[in-house]
Amino acid sequence: MKNLTLLLSLSILFQSCLSYKSVDYNNIAANNKEQMIQIQTVDRTNVRGVLIFKDENSMTLENNGATQTILKEEIYDLKVKKFSALKTLGGVAKSVAWAAAALGITFMLALLEVF
Repeated sequence: MKNLTLLLSLSILFQSCLSYKSVDYNNIAANNKEQMIQIQTVDRTNVRGVLIFKDENSMTLENNGATQTILKEEIYDLKVKKFSALKTLGGVAKSVAWAAAALGITFMLALLEVF
């Protein structure tokens, strides 16, 4: 039973509760620091990081201590990390379903050993 509880706890912890949502460059607040950003540039390279600075011409991100400035003209797609309640609920529901299935299988195996 302890193993089942541990497995259930770990599966809930590792569920993806966050997703990226596409936004317009002008809709990102310049004063909203600590916002996780994912940028796809015109040459299709992906850049992820925390927003440090934004003005009307460029945006500066920090990732693992390194800063990178990207011009507005170089941005092809811009996404902001958002909390997803539906993904969280789906992950919890899947974990509960797997736990119920494991418990049912364990119960069935216990009944077979009795007879």
